[in-house]
Amino acid sequence: MKLQQLRYIWEVAHHDLNVSATAQSLFTSQPGISKQIRLLEDELGVEVFARSGKHLTRVTPAGERIITTAGEILRKCESIKQIAQEFSNEKRGTLSIATTHTQARYALPPVISAFIKQYPDVSLHMHQGTPMQIAEMAADGTVDFAIATEGLELFGDLVMMPCYRWNRCVVVPQGHPLAKLQKLTLEALAEHPIVTYVFGFTGRSKLDEAFSHRGLSPKVVFTAADADVIKTYVRLGLGVGIVARMAVDAKLDPDLVVLDASELFEPSVTKIGFRRGTFLRGFMCDFIETFAPHLDREMLEKAVQCKNKVELDELFMDVDLPTF
Repeated sequence: MKLQQLRYIWEVAHHDLNVSATAQSLFTSQPGISKQIRLLEDELGVEVFARSGKHLTRVTPAGERIITTAGEILRKCESIKQIAQEFSNEKRGTLSIATTHTQARYALPPVISAFIKQYPDVSLHMHQGTPMQIAEMAADGTVDFAIATEGLELFGDLVMMPCYRWNRCVVVPQGHPLAKLQKLTLEALAEHPIVTYVFGFTGRSKLDEAFSHRGLSPKVVFTAADADVIKTYVRLGLGVGIVARMAVDAKLDPDLVVLDASELFEPSVTKIGFRRGTFLRGFMCDFIETFAPHLDREMLEKAVQCKNKVELDELFMDVDLPTF
C-alpha cells in the first residue's frame, strides 16, 4: 500500500468519480491513476469503487470506510509537513480559508490586509460557499479554517470558536413607509414583502425564529446568498431588505435608509473552525488572533484540548465577545 494510492482514491471520490478530472488536478495521467487504484484494490482484496465497464459508478460500502481512513492518514501526513515547515521556515507557507460572501466582503478585508503585511510569504487562498459547503471543506481538509455563522455545529470533528456577535438591519429606499415609523416592529415589517438571505446563510434561522415566535408569517419574495444582491433588489422596489448590519455602508449605500433591527432579532455569533488534530502553525494562530483578538494562543490551546462542543461552550461562556 502506497501513500500515493490513498491520495488517488481520496481525490477520485472528491471529484465525483471522474478519473480524468482527478488526473488533471493532480497533473498526472488517467491510466496511471486507474492502474494504481486497481493495484490497491487487488492488495486489499476488496473493491473501493463499483464499475460499469471502464467507468466508476459509485463508492462501495468497503470503499467508504477505506476512503474515510485514507483521508485521516493524508491529513496526518499534512500535519507532519506543517510541523517541518514551521521549524524550517516559520513565515512561509499557505493558508486556506472557506467562508461566506458576507464575511469575505465585509468582515475579513482588514484582517487579510494586516495578515498579508505581516506574512508576505504566506500564500492565502479564499473559498466561498454555503455554510454547509464551508464546514465540509474544513472537515475533509480542503481548507484550514472555516468561518461562518451557520452550519459548523453539524460537524463534530471541528473545533469551533466564537469570534464576534452581530445583528441585522432593515434597508429600504428613501421615502419608504417603514422609514417614517418612530419604532420598527416585527408586525410592521411583516406587512411588507421581504428580501433576505437564503435559508442556512448568515443567521437566517434567527430571523425565521423571531417571526415564528410572534405568530407572524412574513412574505419572503426573494432570497440570495449575497447581501449586495439583496440591496440591489431593494433598490428595484422588490421588497424590504433584511441583511447583516456589517453589510451596509453609509458611503457605499447612500440611497438606502438603514433601520436598526437589533431589538427585533436575537444576535448571531460568527465562528471559526478547524479540524481536530490540525497542527496550527504560528502564522495560523496569528491569523485567528487578528480576526478575533480574544482567541490568543493560550485560549487556542485550551480550545484544542476540549473534547466536545459542551466543553467548548463552557470555555467561552464568560468571554465578552466583540460586536460587529
